[in-house]
Amino acid sequence: MKSPTRHISLALTASLLLMAGATRAAPAGDSAAIAAPARAATMSTVEQTFGKPGQILPAVGDPPITRWIYPDFTVYFERQYVVHSVANTSRHAAP
Repeated sequence: MKSPTRHISLALTASLLLMAGATRAAPAGDSAAIAAPARAATMSTVEQTFGKPGQILPAVGDPPITRWIYPDFTVYFERQYVVHSVANTSRHAAP
């Protein structure tokens, strides 16, 4: 009989590997996705993977939500963990 602890350990390892990786962010209806941080990645992992953001907006609310703005995407953190990454869209789109 296999140990339940081993199954939990393997599942936890797989989950952590998935969290550390990048995901694809794209505006709704856009098929061209860009690499962006995955949900539950830490601030330090995001900075190590993608570098320093162009802008860091201070935390607001409770729980505190912080935004890091990169040229192609924006990352939303709850405390120190990624909750969402979205592709940036041009505010000055050509008519």
